[in-house]
Amino acid sequence: MDDNCIFCKLANHVFDTNILYEDDDFTVILDAGPATRGHALILPKEHYANLYEIPDDLLGKAAVLAKKTVTALTEKLNADGYNIVQNNGEIAGQTVFHFHIHLIPRYKEDGQTIGWKPGSPSAEELKALAEEIRL
Repeated sequence: MDDNCIFCKLANHVFDTNILYEDDDFTVILDAGPATRGHALILPKEHYANLYEIPDDLLGKAAVLAKKTVTALTEKLNADGYNIVQNNGEIAGQTVFHFHIHLIPRYKEDGQTIGWKPGSPSAEELKALAEEIRL
């Protein structure tokens, strides 16, 4: 645990929060500044600044936990859809540098937007880019 990290403190009960789920590795809480009703955060109890630092096995467990949580919340809150958001780096919107996943229930006419303006690269540009970054 990083003593200077607010999410470490929330995940490890240093501060009171509204816990939806907890196990040895993660705490799932309601976001204190929610985008919509039921907006939750998956927080690992150990400190990892971002996606690059969290071990693969924990990342996989976080994905399974996201599915389990959104399934339950969709049923209980009658959500019309869900955004699952994970930001890395300030330019990408990360404001707390502790890996976390946002689970944002979506409701018709909720006034929220999460999106981007689609680009229009040519087929040749896409092919060249794929060749450049192929794993």
